[in-house]
Amino acid sequence: MTTSLAPVITLTTDFGRDSPYVAAMKGVILSHHPAVRIVDVTHSIPPQDIRNAAWVLEEVAPYWPEGTIHVVVVDPGVGTARKMIYAAWESAVYLAPDNGVLSRLARRSPPTTIVALESRQYWLPTVSNTFHGRDILAPVAARLSLGLDPRALGPPLAKLVEIPWSEVSVMPGKIKGTVRSIDSFGNLVTDIAADKLTDVPTDPEQVCVRCDEHETQGLFRTYGDQPPMTLVAIIGSSGYLELAIVGDSAEMMLGVRAGTPVSVIW
Repeated sequence: MTTSLAPVITLTTDFGRDSPYVAAMKGVILSHHPAVRIVDVTHSIPPQDIRNAAWVLEEVAPYWPEGTIHVVVVDPGVGTARKMIYAAWESAVYLAPDNGVLSRLARRSPPTTIVALESRQYWLPTVSNTFHGRDILAPVAARLSLGLDPRALGPPLAKLVEIPWSEVSVMPGKIKGTVRSIDSFGNLVTDIAADKLTDVPTDPEQVCVRCDEHETQGLFRTYGDQPPMTLVAIIGSSGYLELAIVGDSAEMMLGVRAGTPVSVIW
């Protein structure tokens, strides 16, 4: 005997872990669909950091069940003319401001459907100029989880808003990228994917990884391959090169921020 599970709605925001704004969105969703499953991806996106949110979405997207509804509220342009949208890929849908926050997903594959959220009958009756996550995205997500046809939400759009992304540079004996985000342990996650590193020598003595004025030798499998308080370079669980201080925070110890250049040299 099979059991039909209620739909899943996820929330990704920059509200902060203990923000009452998160509770308000959940209350709206549950008021429309009490049986829906709401899961927090993260509420610790740095404030208004669209790029960080885009990386997070790209990283977690493959692991969610088919049909998941992802609600994303990282919206420095809230209340302006930017659109709120529904974007569908084969396995999931996203409700978000059209400000580039979905552009990492779109680089992997374009969405199959994009709709502007313009049908006000699916919003809350009163819409704040500064909280569209609660007043627009939350009620729309709940109604989609109940089976609303997304074509009823508004007119179709041809494409998403894109934001520019720096490209990793691969040349003989050198790869240049940047720190793209910092995880909750203070590890520096770069935009250099593992498949860019296939020509890097396996001998640690032949490889230098440089970030700002900081350097470390070699690429290792795990953090524990080096002694505590050592700067180490590994391929992290996201499939990208990371720099970490073993047993401590590289962010705090090195003072490095997102956007800092990183080079692998051999």
